[in-house]
Amino acid sequence: MSANTITTTATATVERPVEHVWAVLADHEGMSAWGPGLTVTLVTEGTPDRNGLGAVRRITAPGPMPAIVEEVVAFEPTTRFGYRAKAGVPFKNYSGEVVLTPAGAGTRIDYSITLDQRVPLVEKGAAAAVARVLLTALVRASKR
Repeated sequence: MSANTITTTATATVERPVEHVWAVLADHEGMSAWGPGLTVTLVTEGTPDRNGLGAVRRITAPGPMPAIVEEVVAFEPTTRFGYRAKAGVPFKNYSGEVVLTPAGAGTRIDYSITLDQRVPLVEKGAAAAVARVLLTALVRASKR
């Protein structure tokens, strides 16, 4: 990490067991249900789980935005999921990590976004907003 690397984390607790939240988080094609018009396809299968380490997913949304292509770089079932952007994001060295921790009968979700900051405060605010949006979508999907 460079001196200009920033990480921001959004946290929430959902009243669902860790295994349920993990099943939602690790289902790439299932992300299509997280937002209107979102389409997620698995481009490359991971190992040993098809959604695991090395998997590449392509996320498209309505409108003129380019597709986002991400590679899974951490896959520890029921505990930790990490990815890095390969294309389609406006941030340099963008990556995400989700850590799940049992919290009573529920699950604490820590959703972190890391990226290189080129314009002070601009990327930090954007990263925090992205972390909150992604966390909110994951929480909503986990409650189903």
